[in-house]
Amino acid sequence: MITNALQFLLHTIFDLFTLALLLRFYLQLTRAPFQNPVSQAVVALTNFAVKPVRRVVPGIAGIDTSTLLLALLTSFLLESLSRWLNNYPLLVADNVIWLALLGLAFVGLLKLSITIFLYAVLIQAILSWINPHTVITPVLDALTRPLLQPLRNRIPSAGGFDLSPLFVLIAAQLLIILMITPLEQQLLRFF
Repeated sequence: MITNALQFLLHTIFDLFTLALLLRFYLQLTRAPFQNPVSQAVVALTNFAVKPVRRVVPGIAGIDTSTLLLALLTSFLLESLSRWLNNYPLLVADNVIWLALLGLAFVGLLKLSITIFLYAVLIQAILSWINPHTVITPVLDALTRPLLQPLRNRIPSAGGFDLSPLFVLIAAQLLIILMITPLEQQLLRFF
């Protein structure tokens, strides 16, 4: 029972921190408005870890590699500690197990990234019907524009409704089902 409680706390804390790091990475990558309260909150939550790492790990071609590396490290720690709490003998594990843990951490980041964009598209679509002038709208627009704009240019609207979010949601679900989940299953076979 204590192991389950520790697993819950571990997943909650590490998943939320990884989510904040990935949001920071994607907000910077898509050049979302920095003065927005959402962007400010994400930066405030992650600055304590990103600033020291940024001194050691420089950005590459305008990409914030320190934030992405921290997200991968956090995901790797979550995978490792989860196995350790379930009495997996990590201290005597060979290199293949550590590579499998790294692969699971990477797959976890991919799944979380897809989930971020899925929810951003979904929330943006809902807000466009209810209240398109909220504080979060510029951030959602910046996050989803690289996905939706190419589709908007090719898919005509149906009766005034933009169908591009529907195509993004379907494509993302298919990506998870056909590529991400099988890769994760292959990596889990090592444990």
